[in-house]
Amino acid sequence: MSISRRLMLKGSAAASTLLAAPAILKAGDALASSGQVNVFAWGDYIQENMIDKFTKDTGITVNLSTYGSNDEAVQKLKAAGGKGFDVIFPSVTNGPQYYPDNLLKPLDESKLTLDNLIPSMLRDSVQLGGTYRGKRMLLPFNWGTEAVTFDSTVFPMDDADVSLGAFWTPEAVGKVAFRQKSALTGVGLYLDAIGQVKSNRMLDVYKTEDEARRVYSAVAAFIIENKKNIAAFWNNATEATNAFKQAGAAIGQTWDTTGLLLNREDAKWKYRMPKEGGITWMDSMGIPTGAENVDQGYAFINAMLDPKMAGMFATNTGYNSAVTGAADHASESYKKQFSEVYNAENLANLWWWQADQPWTSPVVGEYVDAVTNA
Repeated sequence: MSISRRLMLKGSAAASTLLAAPAILKAGDALASSGQVNVFAWGDYIQENMIDKFTKDTGITVNLSTYGSNDEAVQKLKAAGGKGFDVIFPSVTNGPQYYPDNLLKPLDESKLTLDNLIPSMLRDSVQLGGTYRGKRMLLPFNWGTEAVTFDSTVFPMDDADVSLGAFWTPEAVGKVAFRQKSALTGVGLYLDAIGQVKSNRMLDVYKTEDEARRVYSAVAAFIIENKKNIAAFWNNATEATNAFKQAGAAIGQTWDTTGLLLNREDAKWKYRMPKEGGITWMDSMGIPTGAENVDQGYAFINAMLDPKMAGMFATNTGYNSAVTGAADHASESYKKQFSEVYNAENLANLWWWQADQPWTSPVVGEYVDAVTNA
């Protein structure tokens, strides 16, 4: 576990000591035992045990609202003019969708316990979209992967043989689960690997809109041609799980938490990195421009940077925290699954979502609609 994590996140500092309550409250003395914070997060991120710990440590009440996709989050905040929430959790690559409309405040780094973050995560978040015009806007929260979840009794694959091409075999007809946006990238990686659609491992879609359309057109055509293999589309964590439990899917491209939580219920389910590379994302924390409880917002962000809280989050969800030492406070099942899924070779082969370009969202949305409605 620790060796693989060091290989993935080299440059990490030694495990931090746990924050005491005064450190969490460094944003302002007035936070001692009062106030509220309005949090807008992915549906499975901030769970009851985390809220209970935060309120016990700070006296601050958490008002939680949730969303199921990045598009939903940015559209809701945009419609509200950046108001209504004090902390939000966008994928860092979606930062450029918030900045032009002035939806996020620059973060005051003097109020944040940045030393608790894995140094390489903090560094890499800059090029992935975490800064704007030289100012820190988003802080790393967690990272995870999209790879292959499968019923090993139906698809008895060795780890080294797992491939994104497994979705398109005759055995997979009517058994595949996909998120459309992710499928465009995963299928693109597969078609590039077999030489059918060259895309420089899908980095060409970030060069120009013409290049994006060249690649996505071919990828969408391939998916539509093989749509008989798809049992269900999913767009959030609940739908992903239901695709396997209710819609008859036996294999699919999913977030890590889907496969890992299914595996905890039944060992027949496996979540593994494909030979073409697992798709990797980083989610982050920011403060909207219309935040009314700014000090409480900083207190909440700092609480998420507490290794004990980060370990609680990893145990709850199966996602990997960006906090140094979080795994030391996670469950044994989390540590076991991490070592089963990741190794030096597949960690070196991960594919990171890139910062969105101006054309990314509308072009991807166009091809998502084409695949969905075919």
